[in-house]
Amino acid sequence: MEKKKAILESILFSMGTSVDITQLAEVIEENKKTTRKLLDQLKEEYDREDRGITLMKLEDSYQMCTKPDMYEYLIKIAKTPKKFVLTDTVLETLSIVAYKQPVTRIEIEKIRGVSCDHAINKLIEYDLITEVGRLDAPGRPLLFGTTEQFLRSFGVKSLEELPELNPDRMAEFKEQAEQEVQLKLDI
Repeated sequence: MEKKKAILESILFSMGTSVDITQLAEVIEENKKTTRKLLDQLKEEYDREDRGITLMKLEDSYQMCTKPDMYEYLIKIAKTPKKFVLTDTVLETLSIVAYKQPVTRIEIEKIRGVSCDHAINKLIEYDLITEVGRLDAPGRPLLFGTTEQFLRSFGVKSLEELPELNPDRMAEFKEQAEQEVQLKLDI
């Protein structure tokens, strides 16, 4: 039965939300009554051992959650500023968005020459870029631009304060923009 309690514990921990007793019983191949008894034992262990977690019963579901007296510690950690690491790939993608915005994922990938899904997702997660609309073209691709958090993070008040681009890179961007305009005119 200890193995079955461990299975229940791992499921509830991994799911992060409430899980119906019927599903839990099926997984451990027991009836609901036995499953409830095992869950009650787990809850008693958490409470007896003065652990930071407990099990909460919500109608016919169970959920692993933090004990209420732990909230103050969670708030302290949640208020701690998040540190994020900008890899070269993520920085390159951010530079493209900053200087060429609004820009689509495909435009970024053309410039970089490789897929940029991971970099874009990280930048959105870090609140440095956001979706700013859709391009009026087939498929209506998303357009990305920088956020106020981007300006705060890099210590600038507006995009005009960004450093000038290398003239060679600027010529490359202009050429790409002209090609894009020509492609749109051809369509």
